[in-house]
Amino acid sequence: MKYLVILGFVAIIGSLAAALVFMMRGDRAPGDESDNAPRNNHMARALAFRIGFSVLLFVVVLISYFMGWIQPTGLPLAR
Repeated sequence: MKYLVILGFVAIIGSLAAALVFMMRGDRAPGDESDNAPRNNHMARALAFRIGFSVLLFVVVLISYFMGWIQPTGLPLAR
């Protein structure tokens, strides 16, 4: 389970980094130098994947908790 969560976080950070690269590049199609060229939506797609990965990771952790595969840890609520 730990490796699945780590993989999810790596996918989230990777997608965020890809969106940053597309934003810094200007998000233009390769080879387009004119100002009238239509803009690509690579950055928006990368951010949408990041949101999807985040929701998927949350659902996997929630299902894992309900199935008993993971247990909560930390401070006790009542003393």
